[in-house]
Amino acid sequence: MAKDEVEDLLPDKDAAKEFYAKYEPKEILGRGISSTVRRCIEKETGVEFAAKIIDISSDSDNKLSTMEEVRILRLVAGHSYIIQLHDVFESSTFIFLVFEICKNGELFDYLTSVVALSEKKTRYIMRQLLEALAHVHSNSIVHRDLKPENILLDDAMNIKLTDFGFARVLQPGEKLHELCGTPGYLAPEVLKASMYDNTPGYSCEVDMWACGVIMYTLLVGCPPFWHRKQMVMLRNIMEGKYSFTSPEWADISEEPKDLIRKLLVVEPAQRLTVNEALEHPFFQLMMWDQDIAPLKKSLSSSSRRLSRISQIVLDIKASPTFDAKKKFKFAIMCVMAVVRLSRIHLTPLPHQPVVISRGKIDPYRIRILRKVVDGCAFRVYGHWVKKGEGQNRAALFENTPKTELKHLYMMNLSP
Repeated sequence: MAKDEVEDLLPDKDAAKEFYAKYEPKEILGRGISSTVRRCIEKETGVEFAAKIIDISSDSDNKLSTMEEVRILRLVAGHSYIIQLHDVFESSTFIFLVFEICKNGELFDYLTSVVALSEKKTRYIMRQLLEALAHVHSNSIVHRDLKPENILLDDAMNIKLTDFGFARVLQPGEKLHELCGTPGYLAPEVLKASMYDNTPGYSCEVDMWACGVIMYTLLVGCPPFWHRKQMVMLRNIMEGKYSFTSPEWADISEEPKDLIRKLLVVEPAQRLTVNEALEHPFFQLMMWDQDIAPLKKSLSSSSRRLSRISQIVLDIKASPTFDAKKKFKFAIMCVMAVVRLSRIHLTPLPHQPVVISRGKIDPYRIRILRKVVDGCAFRVYGHWVKKGEGQNRAALFENTPKTELKHLYMMNLSP
């Protein structure tokens, strides 16, 4: 982009003179209601950043909320999984917030491109999110707007928690009552605080509820409470009404389901805290113990397994050069083989065609076909799911036929 063209697109060059003296603005990365995000380059170092340019000329409250966000960002600064604020510039009409740049964009967009994540990738992302949240909560701060759109991915695909516009610093024992956040991620106590008088309010527990919604969404691609009629969705949230009955959950193990159950608890006091969630078995991976003596001792002297273990040890000792990399690869292959064997009943054999009986088996329940169907749907409509609250990604998972179409289908099946 030419320099003159960039200058023309700046909101107010005179107001931006301090920012413009230090940074060279480039293309627009995104737009909000009263803000624009641009890629920019620090002139002295050549390092890339993302500049959020916020218009405060028409709304004085916007300035107050932005400065509160800056204060909170500085309180939580220094954590690996929280977005780092590099610079702040203020004028009478604009505020410029310069952040580290995350070139892989939002977790929401990444999820749209892949539809759903494996348990391994979900574990990787959720652990980072919970570690970031533990740092936030340790500073008596509640985020209040956790969702995939507010989680960025850096070059190494590590997360960066961002958008602290709704975050608040809590005083000891303080409870909040404002209704804010995104409908599908609101905790029941937030809805109750806005609907009824004399409610106790809410605190950091609302972030843990949102983590449960995010984890559910990552694993299967759609959120747990979405409904075309928003009042039905809100009622489901307040009742904690969701399920693991959809075909996508057939291939998912029990541990992530158990963690979700303990996060999506209607009663805040019974919900897992962030530290309790990090201690859940879903995040505790079993590592191979290098010392095989206890294992050998537990086996009988005539055991075939003992003989095999002894042979491996002898081979290692006899080897002139011990290759740790090869040993690690061998261990990984063994683990992968065990996992595949444990799930072999869920995978059709390559030489066997998938047989679908008319009217008896839902093709969508077959994992291979489901991945093809979902992948095609998101490639065609992936741009559509972010246009507004009424066009949620969950709409693409509604594959229940309409009544009249189902009636015609059943008529065709009848002899």
